Amino acid sequence: MVNFGIVIVFVAIFVSIGAGMYMYTQYQTNYITAIAGESVVVGPVEYVITFEGTHEGDKETIPENTFVMIGIVAKNISDEGTPISGGQFYIVDEKELKHEAIYGEFSPKDLLFEGLDPGKPIQRSTQFDIPFDEDSQYKIIIRPQKDQSTTDTALVCLTNCE
Repeated sequence: MVNFGIVIVFVAIFVSIGAGMYMYTQYQTNYITAIAGESVVVGPVEYVITFEGTHEGDKETIPENTFVMIGIVAKNISDEGTPISGGQFYIVDEKELKHEAIYGEFSPKDLLFEGLDPGKPIQRSTQFDIPFDEDSQYKIIIRPQKDQSTTDTALVCLTNCE
């Protein structure tokens, strides 16, 4: 005779394992890779990232190392407005160290925090204070804003992509 209590316990265990695996796959980060100059979509925004060069800052903001500037073209491809900010962008060096964007007013195109209207692209820039080596490979990570409801994260090769 089969004990129905044991069967119910085993069914409950398998159902909870299945539900846990489903939730894990729903919230696991989906990495999308691209090369500088290619478009990549993260949530409701299509981005094109370019390497704009290096600079030594301005009178108010001098880097500890070197500022690496990226160009950002962002287009909202949804039907509703959505925000973007410089805090969504990180640079990763060859040692896999992640560096945050540095806020400043180095040009009128510097990205701080901005709303994107549907279908209207904008061109902005941001920079990172890092020890820059022109022979090294650098990548840009683009994370979505919290209210963009996506698990997508882009990894864009910026320099020396092979």
